[in-house]
Amino acid sequence: MHKKYVVRLSDDERAVCQEIIKKLKGSSQKFRRAQMLLKADADGPGWPDVRIADAFNCRVQTIENLRKRLATESFELALDGKKRQEPPTPCTLDGAAEAKLIARRLGKPLAGSGHWTLPLLADEMVALEVVDAISHETVRKTRKKTA
Repeated sequence: MHKKYVVRLSDDERAVCQEIIKKLKGSSQKFRRAQMLLKADADGPGWPDVRIADAFNCRVQTIENLRKRLATESFELALDGKKRQEPPTPCTLDGAAEAKLIARRLGKPLAGSGHWTLPLLADEMVALEVVDAISHETVRKTRKKTA
């Protein structure tokens, strides 16, 4: 089968991949991509995508995407992957809302409660109209960040 994007690593690129593998440098994804690129190298083992996918327990599409990124973008992007421009979900609390949450937590709990619980704080933030909706998990993370 004829490949649309053939991986031909330069000596420098090959050395970078080998260095990552030898010294366990970078993230696990970077390490794995370095291994995949070395196996796909036409001037090296030149493994077919199916064999690489099998060896690394991933889909053939993953290998094809890696080849394409190397050919159309750059070696660095193929190795490191694309960085996210912004988080997948926007933050529920901004700085002012976080301050209100912390101030509320440090104040007296509601009548009938011995202390502030995460769901109580979440409900209170909605009741005070600081946010439209908030989960107790967001409250927990904010508390943990400031504690």
